[in-house]
Amino acid sequence: MRIVFMGTPEFAVPSLKLLIEQGYEVVAVVTQPDRPKGRKKTLTPPPVKEAALSLGLPVLQPERMRHADAVAAVAEYEPDLVVTAAYGQILPKSLLDLPRLGCINVHGSLLPKYRGGAPIQRSIINGESSTGVTIMYMAEGLDTGDMISSVELPITDGDTAGTMFEKLSAAGAELLGATLPSIAAGEAKAVAQQEELATYAPNLNREDERIDWSKTARQLFNQVRGLSPMAGAFTTLNGEVFKVWRCAAEGKDGKEAQWGEVVSAGTEGIQVQTGAGLLTLLEIQPAGKKRMDAAEWLKGARLEPGTVLGEGSAE
Repeated sequence: MRIVFMGTPEFAVPSLKLLIEQGYEVVAVVTQPDRPKGRKKTLTPPPVKEAALSLGLPVLQPERMRHADAVAAVAEYEPDLVVTAAYGQILPKSLLDLPRLGCINVHGSLLPKYRGGAPIQRSIINGESSTGVTIMYMAEGLDTGDMISSVELPITDGDTAGTMFEKLSAAGAELLGATLPSIAAGEAKAVAQQEELATYAPNLNREDERIDWSKTARQLFNQVRGLSPMAGAFTTLNGEVFKVWRCAAEGKDGKEAQWGEVVSAGTEGIQVQTGAGLLTLLEIQPAGKKRMDAAEWLKGARLEPGTVLGEGSAE
């Protein structure tokens, strides 16, 4: 069984490594092109490329997988199966029809919920108590193919997008290993998704990161966790970006405080009134500074009760 693996971020690396560890013949790896990263815009390879090169595997990095020459490059490897995991592009029908055993995807949600590019972050932001991984046959639509297998994992209050990426990445690789034998034997039983249950998880944008203090403390707690440690949630302080990386939600409200108003600031953090309940900011990042404990920042900064966060615009 000749396999072409397609993936880009760290999420996909355990699945690639599992294929090699279990003795499958991975004939090529397809990943996104190197991209500028960091303040210095250093051209950086994606994690899957680094893993593939360390394993001695040939790497393809087409800018657009829908181009005929990109499909032709994959076809040269004569794959029996294409395995994708967070590749980041929708595959054309010409590629889906190429391998005799089809194309399968390791997707970070319990389909048909959270189809799309940010299922892990969105599940936390939306306050889900569990999520999972689904292995599915790929179709022309966005994560619409028939489901082969799945595994469910809990989301705890201590989890962030980062911790769930790690857990689901490992679970996805394990599930892939358990599912491949039936696919190779042509015995995999796939179940169609129930379209009426489908929800979507589009990629996150800048407005998804902005804190709306009229929401409840619990909603904002979930938002902060769902954006950590990638982009982070942000508000503004004196018209400048003020990021929140870690927080805690409380049911009680401040006395006659408005949304976004600082109720207290001290050794326990910064308490801010929300639409319902107080949000205690525990780890923050003021403009131009590094991430730090809120209590440590307050030792050298003045933040008076009554200050309102979120006033003024900042990009």
